[in-house]
Amino acid sequence: RCSVDNRVTRVAWLNRSSILYAGNDKWCLDPRVVLLANTKTQYSIQIQDVDVYDEGPYTCSVQTDNHPKTSRVHLIVQVSPKIIEISSDISINEGGNVSLTCIATGRPDPTITWRHISPKAVGFVSEDEYLEITGITREQSGEYECSASNDVAAPVVQRVKVTVNCDRYFSCRGCPRDPLPFCLSPRLAEGQKGLKVENKAFFSRLTFFNVSEQDYGNYTCVASNQLGNTNASMILYGE
Repeated sequence: RCSVDNRVTRVAWLNRSSILYAGNDKWCLDPRVVLLANTKTQYSIQIQDVDVYDEGPYTCSVQTDNHPKTSRVHLIVQVSPKIIEISSDISINEGGNVSLTCIATGRPDPTITWRHISPKAVGFVSEDEYLEITGITREQSGEYECSASNDVAAPVVQRVKVTVNCDRYFSCRGCPRDPLPFCLSPRLAEGQKGLKVENKAFFSRLTFFNVSEQDYGNYTCVASNQLGNTNASMILYGE
């Protein structure tokens, strides 16, 4: 809006060095620019569907009987944050290195933060577009959330799932998110009389009922996943 009075004889709106309107005459070809008012008190234009290319100085030029006057306003265009690139879900062996990327646009430039979605995680794990994890452990598996914020609108978030493949460890206990371990002997089968094999989350249990000499001997628990296998043996014997 440009305020005028009855001393004004000519008026015009300019954008940088281009004339948008001179009086009631439109000089620009942009259909989004329209004249709102040309009265004794106000000379106003409107820009519809504003985009970032409209940002910059706008000048209202008025001519009076004495001398010309100008008023200038600077248009600042703000844009909500938008994540345009993010890493895909990844599966990696324990001990490996992980690089995650999250690229976002917006005006002003958005702030990027990474957060590990885990009950044990505290605060942000990175305040940058890039998240680097060296020597990743099984506890660092799970979802990682990228958040882009610039205070123009609510932050936008997207998540990446990181799966850590890890070796089995002793006592027939498994690594989270891997197939269950199993305990066996060549002469054992689940449901065999006098025996019970229980497979639960991350462990397997072998129970004997009414132990006799026929049950004495060496028993081996084997745990395996896509990285390989491991085993532990124990001897059952009597006095």
